[in-house]
Parts: sequence; structure tokens; C-alpha cells
Amino acid sequence: MQQTSTRGPGRAVRAILAATTLTLGVAQGTRADSLEEIERRGQQLLQQLQHELDAARREREALEADRKQFEAERRQFEAERKTAPAAATAGAAPATPSETDRKVDILASEIQQLKTNVAVPPTVDYKSKYGYGPAASKVYSVSRGLSIGGYGEGIYTNTVGDTRGTSDTADALRFVLYTGYKFTDWLVLNSEIEFEHATTSATVSAGSGSVSVEFLTLDFLARDYANLRMGLVLVPMGFINEMHEPVFFHGANRPEVERVIIPTTWRELGAGIFGEAGEFTYRAYTLTSLNADGFSSSGIRGGRQSGNRALVDSYAGTGRLDYEPEWAEGLLVGGSFFVGGTTQDQAEFGNADGLLTLWDAHLQYRWRGIELRALGAWGYLDDAKSISNANETTVANQFDGYYLEAAYDVMPLILPQFETQYLAPFFRYEHFDTQEHVPSGLVRDRTKDTELYTMGLTYKPHPQIVLKLDYRNFQQAQGERADDVNFGAGFVF
Repeated sequence: MQQTSTRGPGRAVRAILAATTLTLGVAQGTRADSLEEIERRGQQLLQQLQHELDAARREREALEADRKQFEAERRQFEAERKTAPAAATAGAAPATPSETDRKVDILASEIQQLKTNVAVPPTVDYKSKYGYGPAASKVYSVSRGLSIGGYGEGIYTNTVGDTRGTSDTADALRFVLYTGYKFTDWLVLNSEIEFEHATTSATVSAGSGSVSVEFLTLDFLARDYANLRMGLVLVPMGFINEMHEPVFFHGANRPEVERVIIPTTWRELGAGIFGEAGEFTYRAYTLTSLNADGFSSSGIRGGRQSGNRALVDSYAGTGRLDYEPEWAEGLLVGGSFFVGGTTQDQAEFGNADGLLTLWDAHLQYRWRGIELRALGAWGYLDDAKSISNANETTVANQFDGYYLEAAYDVMPLILPQFETQYLAPFFRYEHFDTQEHVPSGLVRDRTKDTELYTMGLTYKPHPQIVLKLDYRNFQQAQGERADDVNFGAGFVF
């Protein structure tokens, strides 16, 4: 097929118009120009016209060469089609139109798969990045565009001993979608949407579930050691609050210390910086704070605002620093803090600020199947008496908890042929008390002083799927709480 171009004629037209302009200028006898100037400009325009004509000639010759090549290829194709039946008769493989169509279809399928893989890679290295869980970190590994991941978990609980009329339960605990988008190498959107308890409607057996945005952040990646994050951010405390995907922690339930002392999952609106510098990683944000209206004898968990029309008359700061030395592979040592007022200038608290200070120290070590964790958290609340009076409950001015955990992957010892599978018995001891110390004149609730022993098995038939079985024994300083046996299942993708 012959192709035409408007570029060559366009140049010629412009040159002719320029020459016409010159002629008109001479005809009018423009007095401002001398004869020498007119002659010089005429020479320039003639040279320009010659360049334009030469360029048009070269472009025409190139188009003619393309046309001849196309005609030759067309004749060759027609000749091959005519000789195909004879080749088939002679026993050769014919290049039939159906065979050509099949190859075209295969090529189109491969191109489509390539496009899909660019947006959602079929495999991914599950590694935590910038404080997020491994599945939530997928967006940082794609070159551009959309990234989708997620996780889910369910649990069956059978109460045993000290049941006090409790019932066995089964729960589709949560299903989570991670949706990220990488606009450029340095601009990344990341989000987590969580569906809890299978439905947002109440049933005859339980209250309603919920749909929530767990985090929604925009990252500006400048340097490994200094980046900006803003949005609904996860408070960087403890092990579980940021990395709560079920495949990456032991037990069907999250540790109680990281639920009642550090109120996982805990997120607030804010902005800050994060990065990695050698063996150190850090995160530091300014956030909306808690609301003391939700504090109770059970702790600060009810004060989370979670980005839902949060009051911002009180602000907070939070930070975390972790150290992973090269000389001790598998070792992580770190700490974090949260400091902020909590009364939000609400009238019922008077002039009280309700300054909350929460600290955490944590250690993790992994080596040849051995997994060890230790975490301690301590909280201090100013104006606890004013808050207790306003809330008509005893809110502690000091609360704390800690846990120790050990696990060992025995699969290489008993079934070494299953290299990608994992089987680890584990044990965890916890002590936590949301009423460690209360203001004078108030009565401490001793049922909140609890020891918890958890033992069980964690089995991964695939690195992205986990099955969990455990037994939890609660020991309270006063009163009784039902022990339970739990079976859990979870996955990430």
C-alpha cells in the first residue's frame, strides 16, 4: 500500500509563501530596507527553499523504497500461499491460514499476559517493606501501575474449663484487600480495606460486622533514608499492629498484650517520615490522637478514632526505631513510643489534657528454625481521675503488659522432603494489666490483672497458607475467664 506524507509538501508551501512575501515586499518598494538588505534576505529565502526541496526529495525517495519493499513482501506472501497445497501433498508442513491464525492467537495471548503481569505479578517475594506486612508491600515491587493483594482468616473456638455459660463459636474473622498503585518510581499509593465477621448486618447470634479502611497512605519516596508518608497511617508500635497478616504470627488469635495494651489494629490520620539507614529502620509521624471518651477499665482501646471524623483538638507524635545488625543475622531489636493529649478539649473533662505516654520495647531472633520474640509495653495517663469521673468508670493512670514467645520449625527434621512446608510447635506467655495503678480514691479492678499461657502448632502447607491449633489458659488475679481451644486458618496473596 502506498503511503503519503504531508511533511515534504508542507515545507515547499512554506517556502513558496516566503518567496511570495519577498516579491510583494520588493513590489511595494519598502523604503525601510536598502537594496543590499533585500538582496541578502532574498538569498536566505532561496537557500531555505532549496533545503526544503532537498528534504522533500529525500522523503519521497524513502517512501518509494518502503513501497517497493512492501510490494516485494506481498508478492512473496502470495507465492507462498499458492505453493502451500503442493508442499502439503509432498509431505511438508503447510503454512496454512489456520496455522497462521493459531500463531497470531498465541502471540496475542502472550502479549496480554505480559500486560497483566506488569500490573499484577504472578509471583512475588513476600518481604516486609517500609513498615508494612509482606503482602501489603507488594506495590513497592512492581515497576508501574496496579498491585492487588490481601489476606483472610477464620477461627473456631471451643471453650473449656471455667466456661461460665460461654458458647463455642465459629467466625469468618476477616477478609482484607490490599490495593496499591505505583504512579512513578517515587510516588506510591497503598491501602487496606477490611471486611470483618462476614456481614455488616447483625444476626440472631451476634452483632454486626464492619467494613473499614485499615490504612490509606500516599508515599513520596525520595531516598532510602528519608521518605514522606501521609494519610491514614498505622501507628508503628509492637510487632502486630503494622504486620498483622495471619501467616506471619503464631496462634489463632493475636497476642493479648498487642490488643489491650497496644490497641491493635490502631491507625490515625497524620503525616511523617520513614526510611532505612544501614542497619537501622525508622518511622516518625504526627497524628490525630486518641479520644479519652472511649477509655475504660479495659484500657485505651475504645479511644481509637480510626480516621472517622476524628477530633483534632489534641495531637500526638509517634516514632519507632529498629536495629538489625549484620553481625547477628536474624536479630531485631527496637522500640517505639506514642505521646499525645486525649481529652480533645471536650467540656466534660474540664481543663484536663489527658496526656498519654505509651512505650514499647521488642526483640526478635530467628536462626535455623528457631524463632524467639519478646515484647513489653508500658502506658501512663495524666488526669486519669478526671477522665474516670467523666466516664463513670475506673480508668488507670498506669497500665502495662509483656510477653515471651518461642517456636521451632520441626519439618526439616521429620519430613525433610517437604522443603516448602513448615510445622512449628510454639509457646507464649503473657502478662497484662489495664489497671496496674489507679488514681487515689478509686478501686482497682483485679479481673484485669491476667496471665495467659498459649501453646499450639502452626502448619504451613504452602508459604502463603497457614493452619493453626492452640490452647489458651487464662489466670486472673480475681474471678475466672474461660479457657479455650482454637483452630484457625489463614492465607495471604
